[in-house]
Amino acid sequence: MTTQTTENREKLLVVWLIASAFGIMFAVLSWMQESGALPPAEELGAWKGLLAVFTGLALYWIVARNIPGGPGDE
Repeated sequence: MTTQTTENREKLLVVWLIASAFGIMFAVLSWMQESGALPPAEELGAWKGLLAVFTGLALYWIVARNIPGGPGDE
């Protein structure tokens, strides 16, 4: 494989992992809303999405970027 193709695949993997982390955290926040740990959607509004972005980035930083075969793995 050429270097350019490998770099593109690695960039796509990072995008995929960040999007997955966002989805996971959005689901966790939805579960927390249903359990009463967070305010309902009427009160929280779009803040849930913003919170999911930040917690998803934290999840990516802590877990996904360190997986074997992941971004930056030699």
